[in-house]
Amino acid sequence: MSDLDLEGLTAWMGAEMPDAAPPVAAQKIPGGQSNPTYLLETKGAPLVLRRKPLGNILKSAHAVDREFRVQRALAGSDVPVAEMIALCEDDGVIGSAFYLMAYVEGRSFDDPRLTGVPVADRAALFDQMNRVLAEIHSVDLDAAGLSDYGPRGNYYRRQIDRWTKQYRASETGAVPEMDRLIAWLDEVCPEEDGRVCLVHGDYRIDNLLFAPDSPDILAVLDWELSTIGHPFADLAAVIMQWQMPPGGEGRGLASVDRAAAGLPSDQAFIEAYCDRMGLPGIENFGFYLAFCFFRMAAILQGVKKRALDGNASDPERGLKLGAYVPEFARGGLKAAGERG
Repeated sequence: MSDLDLEGLTAWMGAEMPDAAPPVAAQKIPGGQSNPTYLLETKGAPLVLRRKPLGNILKSAHAVDREFRVQRALAGSDVPVAEMIALCEDDGVIGSAFYLMAYVEGRSFDDPRLTGVPVADRAALFDQMNRVLAEIHSVDLDAAGLSDYGPRGNYYRRQIDRWTKQYRASETGAVPEMDRLIAWLDEVCPEEDGRVCLVHGDYRIDNLLFAPDSPDILAVLDWELSTIGHPFADLAAVIMQWQMPPGGEGRGLASVDRAAAGLPSDQAFIEAYCDRMGLPGIENFGFYLAFCFFRMAAILQGVKKRALDGNASDPERGLKLGAYVPEFARGGLKAAGERG
């Protein structure tokens, strides 16, 4: 069962995709907090539908059209993505814009500890995660038709301004740590350094689909925050997530004995990335890490607001995740070198 309007979808597919097998059932895929995602059962191959949430949403958020565009542009590249099938920007069909993509059969891991994977096999999965990140940042924007996929100029200045505005628009109570983090980022935002590439915006292990029987990545998912930006933001986002507590909400590696668990250290992952990108190292990594904590806190505040307003994809989980806003803000302050 799902809240998806199958009748409206079937009628649209009949008009726009007459050769496609219509859906006979839909099941909402759990876990996502941004754009609701559904597995469609058809008389042919299964499909996946990803839509904007219903109700009032923040301007420029949940851009399914951008997700569709970037994944279609990456088809056949060294960045693995699902096959894009069709985009519908008419809110009247099922209540919000959506796109259809092919279903990819693969392994998904919500927990970076990879507890269900043999210890000896875990490092290879993380190495593939590292490799694909480098591939994303190596995409030729002109050749892929993505040269206009985002504004140029100082990525961090734009992002700090954008997410501060989004955070204020979804604020539900005072979070002093977040206020201090915003002020610090605003003060120390670096000048443009000339690094420009495609960025995913939410790169982490639970947005990857791995092959059932190998460490290969079959698809990178959830491109909602992708744009033209700065590569170190994606890398720092991986490291940021690992600073969080282990478990269903934190999904981190804090306090985990990574050597015993067969998992890479932060530094090892950063060095592997630098080797792949031909970099001697990364200066001022604390800023990039603090920025990522800030952005995730702002995102989770939006999730909390949607849950309180009743239009979150999973309201109960949304409230749980929203409770992490102060913790992410504190993580940002720690990365910035501030205590207390």
